[in-house]
Amino acid sequence: MVIFAFLLGLAAGALLLLWQQRQQRRRERRLIETLQATDWSTALGQVEQLVKTQPQQQRQLRSLGTSRDTLERILQTAPIGYLQVDEENQLIWCNDQANRLLKMNQPLTGPVQRRRLLLEVARSYELDALIEETREKQTCCQREWMLYQISPDPLHPKEEPTFPLRGYAIPLDGGEVGVFLENRQEAALLVQQRDRWTSDVAHELKTPLTSIRLVAETLQPRVDESQRRWLDRLVNETIRLSNLVEDLLNLSRLQGDQFQGLSLKPVDLPQLVQRAWVSLEPLAEVKALKLAYAGPSHCLASLDEPLFHRVLLNLIDNAIKHSPSRATVYVRLSEPRSALTLSYDAEDAEPDTLILDVMDMGPGFNAKDLPYIFDRFYRADPSRTRTDPLVDLAPINAGTTPEIGRGTGLGLAIVSQIIEAHNGTITAANHPELGGGWLRLRLPATQSE
Repeated sequence: MVIFAFLLGLAAGALLLLWQQRQQRRRERRLIETLQATDWSTALGQVEQLVKTQPQQQRQLRSLGTSRDTLERILQTAPIGYLQVDEENQLIWCNDQANRLLKMNQPLTGPVQRRRLLLEVARSYELDALIEETREKQTCCQREWMLYQISPDPLHPKEEPTFPLRGYAIPLDGGEVGVFLENRQEAALLVQQRDRWTSDVAHELKTPLTSIRLVAETLQPRVDESQRRWLDRLVNETIRLSNLVEDLLNLSRLQGDQFQGLSLKPVDLPQLVQRAWVSLEPLAEVKALKLAYAGPSHCLASLDEPLFHRVLLNLIDNAIKHSPSRATVYVRLSEPRSALTLSYDAEDAEPDTLILDVMDMGPGFNAKDLPYIFDRFYRADPSRTRTDPLVDLAPINAGTTPEIGRGTGLGLAIVSQIIEAHNGTITAANHPELGGGWLRLRLPATQSE
């Protein structure tokens, strides 16, 4: 009996040992399969490598944590605001500057403990629209707007300061969006001071320049023929300075509080183009240029006629100035597609948009100049300003009107300002076929009658 019990215990122990060995082999096989090794020695080597690299990974994790903390400190002390929202537009992080700019009036510095919709803590629908636009396009977007603070207490309203904001939004992973906020108040004040200073200086210069011109013109018939060319040159330079002053005053009138608004009325745009060409025809005849107009014979648009006449004068004058001799200046008018006729090519027509193209056959714009074409006093590449050798460089007639004056560097800036006042846009490019400058005006079709 004792021997039987001994044998039974021995058999049970042997079975238990075999079961443990089988379990160990199963674990080894799973480990080998996990490590993608072919034998145990190779797997053991990989395990040793993992054990050795564990401290390095821990150091990398600590370094990443340190870098994250550094970035958070930088964003907290940055002079511009930063906030971050999740895929549901709930605020998850912001710095002190964003908190002050948006007047959120709660301690939201750093990660937010309880997420709330951004519109609940910052009543700026433009900011919300910027975030949605960035999330839809999945690209960086930018927008400027005036931030009007709304008092949350209707019983005790108080007037909050209003200032311009600029937002730069960037898409992040998981539908999140980060937004940098910049207070543009100081920049706006500097622009106002610059415009005011420019307007004041222009007003002060206008009277003495007129006096100098009158004195020079009075002296012209009283001097010897050999000395008259100097007076002619003085008169021409005075006219050029007077044109510059007049352009500065026109820019000042179109900007800021000095702008009295547009005086809109139905205007026949093709007829206005012809009137502008007739005014500039003496300049075109010097270079034997001709006008080629393509578009409808009649097209009424609601415009400020004197201002838009100035636009056409500047654009056509610019084309004449940069065209070679015996070339053609092209003007094309495209009505909205809904109002197209079959009398002209309308491949560039756009819905609800009136398009006016002015093209020349000159050397075109330099690529580096295109972003600055409409800036004040910007001088393009010399290839756009050189004089045609076939043109007679005789002095400008003293009777030239300031309206047709040239070379002030403000013509396209004035054009851009007037088009913007008409809720339109203007772009500059080189025409793919003609190779010359190509200026395209777009006006909303709501202005056409």
